[in-house]
Amino acid sequence: MKQRLLFLGPPGAGKGTQAELLAERHQLLHLSTGDLLRGEVKAGTALGQEAEAVMARGELVSDALVLAIVRSRLEGHTGGWLLDGFPRNLAQAEALDALLAELDQRIERVLLLELEDGVLIQRLLSRGRADDNEAVIRNRLVVYQEQTAPLIDHYRQLGLLCSVEASGTVEAIAGRIVASLTD
Repeated sequence: MKQRLLFLGPPGAGKGTQAELLAERHQLLHLSTGDLLRGEVKAGTALGQEAEAVMARGELVSDALVLAIVRSRLEGHTGGWLLDGFPRNLAQAEALDALLAELDQRIERVLLLELEDGVLIQRLLSRGRADDNEAVIRNRLVVYQEQTAPLIDHYRQLGLLCSVEASGTVEAIAGRIVASLTD
């Protein structure tokens, strides 16, 4: 099974849920940049306050900040890992590629979780997070289309992309993900 993974997909597609489940079942380091940033917000750190203002507008935090978090977690890590929520644009993908080359760790598979916008919006509204209201969600979907969706072609051209239908039960989606990692 592939051990160094990247999860892509729009907000609400289930990246966090599936990444957490896969990481637990296969002893992979789960790096969720969203969770790491929300932890900073909850702790009330200066970084958290900066991130909170940006996330409340539905925008993305700086590339340098997210890359620094990823570097700190991957340096010296020799096992499998999965990234959830990073990279979100081509510049971040290039910076991540450079970092992984430096650390001698390469992405083995990019999983694209796909789901219709209407279902995504309902999923996000049902989470009940403070930063999940319909206006912010719609803005996040626009940001995804403009900034993150170009990564699909980038990773497809590298031969790393695998699309996974993200509808159905958590277990059904997990089964599709595992099947895509064993070829």
